[in-house]
Amino acid sequence: MTRPLGAQSYGTTDTEQPIDPRRFLDGSAGLFGAAANVIMQLSKPPVGYGVVESPVETGNVMVHPFKRLRTTITYLAVALLGNEDDRAAYREAVDSVHKYVRSRAGSTVKYNAFDPNLQLWVAACLYWGARDLYERMHGPMDEADADAFYHHAARLGTTLQVRPGQWPVDREAFDRYWAENLANTSIDPKIKAYFEDLIDLKMLPKPFQLAFGGIHRFFVIGLLPQHLRDEMGMTWSPRQDRLLARILRTVGAAEGVMPAPVRSFPLNAYLMDMRLRRRLGLRLV
Repeated sequence: MTRPLGAQSYGTTDTEQPIDPRRFLDGSAGLFGAAANVIMQLSKPPVGYGVVESPVETGNVMVHPFKRLRTTITYLAVALLGNEDDRAAYREAVDSVHKYVRSRAGSTVKYNAFDPNLQLWVAACLYWGARDLYERMHGPMDEADADAFYHHAARLGTTLQVRPGQWPVDREAFDRYWAENLANTSIDPKIKAYFEDLIDLKMLPKPFQLAFGGIHRFFVIGLLPQHLRDEMGMTWSPRQDRLLARILRTVGAAEGVMPAPVRSFPLNAYLMDMRLRRRLGLRLV
């Protein structure tokens, strides 16, 4: 695979071929798929309860939505676009918060934010969502690109505590892991109530809820796997699916002709912000 002229060189693991990951990232994809991906991640009960019961108020999206948006997008940017120093610094910052996220005596569900198996599930959701949106917007990747992006996406987990050997060895192994773990997800009433507030944008002022809540719900339902729609009691029609497909392909066609830095915004902007924060000695998360 050739690198576009002038593109930054990104480090790789021993199993990767060098790629420019910006080729596979659309900044708008985060706007379309963020909430649906959160639901996928939190549908594994230890992850869901870890977030809902977390004592770290500064990371609560219902209390500090814009800060949580910044830290989440920054993690994606650091994992996929950052260098080794970026990832080490952000791992340290995230770990300083994750140490407080663990179940207490009497918790309904046991969890620990340092559990690499739970982090693997979160990373798998992020990769699955990125691949799904790319293909909806641009069509299937060719085999070489799909393999290269898959191996690069291991960083979504290994930037924290997931060991390289835990990432399924290839896309076929990943699909088996995904199908098995997705089938075992469940959403109980407590987590469902949290999801409904998230979907309806209850963390934002009322005018924003009224203006954008409906379209936000449309994208969330449309981008969820069917199993999770069923768990949430949601319906989705073929007509809605065709409309979603047209919207995403139209946006994808427009973004396909944009320069890579424009197309990957705001990921690149949040990476620059993180590096500036490090230089100034400011908190990263």
